[in-house]
Amino acid sequence: QMQLVESGGGLVQPGGSLRLACAASEFALDDYAIAWFRQAPGKEREAVACLASREYGTTHYVGSAAGRFIISRDSVKNTVYLEMDSLKPEDTGVYYCAAETTGYVCYAGIAPHMYVYWGQGTQVTVSS
Repeated sequence: QMQLVESGGGLVQPGGSLRLACAASEFALDDYAIAWFRQAPGKEREAVACLASREYGTTHYVGSAAGRFIISRDSVKNTVYLEMDSLKPEDTGVYYCAAETTGYVCYAGIAPHMYVYWGQGTQVTVSS
């Protein structure tokens, strides 16, 4: 059973930065597409960024995440990171990492149902 464990969430001021981590067990993340989603109260879960398996190497950022967020993978630590810079209040939400088995599902239009393994989520709050 693949497990994903997120960490790094918390409270940060607007303009600040956070680094989220998604550590995996049982399987090598190199072989999976990994995505970060977020969900604010009353809203649907939405994609933030994704990273295809090492074979494909594609990255994609959704909307305002482009230019502010960076998704990356540390193969030795078997961990995927989401570096978030210039955070805005509208970035607030529960952030989830998720994995997809084909490895190539990382492009505009990805949706939660395409990803089968999920972490528990970590709260990110951007507020003064």
